[in-house]
Amino acid sequence: MMSFKGQFSRGRGGWDGRGARGAGPEEDTGAFRDPELDQALREFRSSVHAWSDAVYQRPRRVEVASRRIAWRKAAVWVFGGVLVIGGAGGGLRGYHLQQEHARIAAAREAEHQRQLQEQWAREAEQELAQVDSDVSREVPVALEPLGQLMSADEGR
Repeated sequence: MMSFKGQFSRGRGGWDGRGARGAGPEEDTGAFRDPELDQALREFRSSVHAWSDAVYQRPRRVEVASRRIAWRKAAVWVFGGVLVIGGAGGGLRGYHLQQEHARIAAAREAEHQRQLQEQWAREAEQELAQVDSDVSREVPVALEPLGQLMSADEGR
């Protein structure tokens, strides 16, 4: 008995016509062979080859794109490109405007902070002037009437 691998490994890489019981023409052992089956297989093989040759050799139609279709495809590509470029340009424009608004807002905030600093500096200066005037008095506020009397007596 021959193995499955042995049936396909011999010959031209395909089935060589030997069955599990029978032998090929090169190994004729006198076993029973059916000539009608061999003839049917040969005819089937030749019909398959004839059909495939006819299919491969018949003329084929080559479709040529008309100019209208070519222009339509070109217009679609151009329109698609314009949409992509427009979308990217719009996105970049929006990003630029957002950055510009952020820069303006930062400048406004910086100006506001500068004004607050100036106001705080003026208030601190006024408070220091008030403290300086309070500290530089010769007589405390409660004793001021007495100080005026004394200066009036000295002037006499």
